[in-house]
Amino acid sequence: MAENGAYTAKDIMVLSGPQGVRKRPAMYIGSTGSKGFFHLLYEILANAIDEAQSGYAKSIAITLTKEEGVDVAEVQDDGRGIPVDIIEKEGRPALEVIMTSLHSGGKFENKAYKVSGGLHGVGLTVVNSLSEYTIATVRRNGKIYQQRFSRGVVISPLEVIGETKSGDTGTSIRFKPDVSIFSAKSFDTIELNEILKETTFLCPGVRITLIDKRGETEATSVFMSEKGIPDFLEFVRGKTEAISKPVVIRGETEQLRVEVGIQYVGSYSENLLPFVNMVKTPEGGTHVVGVHTAITRAITSYISKNMRKGSKNGTEIEGEDTREGLLAIIAVYLANPEFEGQTKEKLGNPFVKNAIDSIVYSKFSTYLEENPGEASKIIGKVISAAQARESARKARELVRKKSLFEGSVLPGKLADCTEDDPTKSEIFIVEGDSAGGSSKNGRDRKYQAILPLKGKILNVEKASEEKIFGNAEIHTMVTAFGVGIKDQFKYEGLRYSKIILLADADVDGSHIRTLLLTFFYRYMKPLIEKGNIYIAQPPLYKVSKGKEHKYVYSDTQMADALKVLGEKAAVQRYKGLGEMNSEQLWDTTLNPENRVLKKVTIKDAQMAEAIFTVLMGLDVEQRRKFLEEHSHEVSFLDV
Repeated sequence: MAENGAYTAKDIMVLSGPQGVRKRPAMYIGSTGSKGFFHLLYEILANAIDEAQSGYAKSIAITLTKEEGVDVAEVQDDGRGIPVDIIEKEGRPALEVIMTSLHSGGKFENKAYKVSGGLHGVGLTVVNSLSEYTIATVRRNGKIYQQRFSRGVVISPLEVIGETKSGDTGTSIRFKPDVSIFSAKSFDTIELNEILKETTFLCPGVRITLIDKRGETEATSVFMSEKGIPDFLEFVRGKTEAISKPVVIRGETEQLRVEVGIQYVGSYSENLLPFVNMVKTPEGGTHVVGVHTAITRAITSYISKNMRKGSKNGTEIEGEDTREGLLAIIAVYLANPEFEGQTKEKLGNPFVKNAIDSIVYSKFSTYLEENPGEASKIIGKVISAAQARESARKARELVRKKSLFEGSVLPGKLADCTEDDPTKSEIFIVEGDSAGGSSKNGRDRKYQAILPLKGKILNVEKASEEKIFGNAEIHTMVTAFGVGIKDQFKYEGLRYSKIILLADADVDGSHIRTLLLTFFYRYMKPLIEKGNIYIAQPPLYKVSKGKEHKYVYSDTQMADALKVLGEKAAVQRYKGLGEMNSEQLWDTTLNPENRVLKKVTIKDAQMAEAIFTVLMGLDVEQRRKFLEEHSHEVSFLDV
């Protein structure tokens, strides 16, 4: 802009293709952190999956290596291979255009692909633009073609590097993410494994091989499902008690095809996994609304036709009752899905709701009528949920009525701060009266509030809402936060911008944190989504020599401290917060200048929900199996 503030045509910058992507990468991949880093791999994988879903590929291989400390990925499929002939209007090979031009590809007119997850035509271009290098290799027409790119720019022309066996076709994309763009340097293996499992369930008969060469030893995993949705239901359910047999509903219209797997299990929450063209949509959308509406209509209609008056004890069935304990896989396929954003987390096509509602309602109603034994089990579960909801409503009414007499009086246990501005205040949830006393004496009273809890709170994963709403410790927290609970939740009432969990650095402390996080996830989820929940990190050791001492938070830090102070330094292990006086607690855990806080985030709501269900749910055998499988990941255990 000119010095005099004039705004002219000279100030206009036009960024085309790779330049625009590199200037504003978050517009295309969500972030430049670990999530965006992983999204590059997912975009390439989605193209291979599209080939498989269209019936042209049966095998996909993913190879992970490491170069200069940065993960490198290669995705290979045995599909048709990206076209390499010249596009007349462009005067360039189709492969080059697809790799360097936004909104190019074969997924716009639904000729090459009837359905596709990568409908925007930006995936390959974005990955190419945000990678230090990309190598595209195509097997097609009996030849092997290859072209190289760097940061979205062509660095070598398309060339033939060999010949293939008759009928051998496919595409291989190898890329190294550009660390000048990303803060992350590695792909999330746990998330990748989850996606590959889900993909093979949704695309039965397709074999996906993951070859991980990043460690000292090469690891190979193979994913494949023969039955598809039925296998998916069985996998997600695990050892959880089944209330009904699984039901798989399939149907299609001129605009879409849908598969829905339904099963009721012995839990209090819904576990729903929705997909559109094999892309997970964790935020749901019109396909989820359609299934919810259909199930509620089918069940209420069946009850109206087949149950005597009085058998529900006067309780009216609502939609949420039909979803308690519902395990559902929703896979919808359509030519032109309208996603909200490039990361495709929510479906928006309006017609999908009515189409899926009609299909699922008709076929689920028929199933209930033809299988009265299974229908009886499902209806029993739904009525039980309705009765529990009604009891919980009455309990909430009692709480609200009681609060009318008490006015706006805060809990007696709460040592509140004097600051009225929520953005400047924080509250520590502390285990026990002893630690609570030290915390109250050591805090900054102006902006730090302390709420001591007595022991471990109720495990909400195993409890009915009636018990939850009647629990004293939970009621104390809800009142202190000022936001209400579940359907009464109002974020604008939040009294503290930071809610910090402060528990002992031992097994019991970990258990208490898990119970609290389970409660927040199930009943105050927006607090996690908006970044209000934190975990305090009290020190594990105090290393002293003479008048000099250091507080350390890990065994590695302790080893470093001993190198500085000498091996003869005294080491004190803090097993509980009560072992620290108020000054020590301030210096190590409360003082913003010294403390270490971990913000609690939800990386993948579906994965978080599954883990909470396993760790805190009713199925002991499933929890035991999980702990056995992951025991090798434990680096520290205080017994």
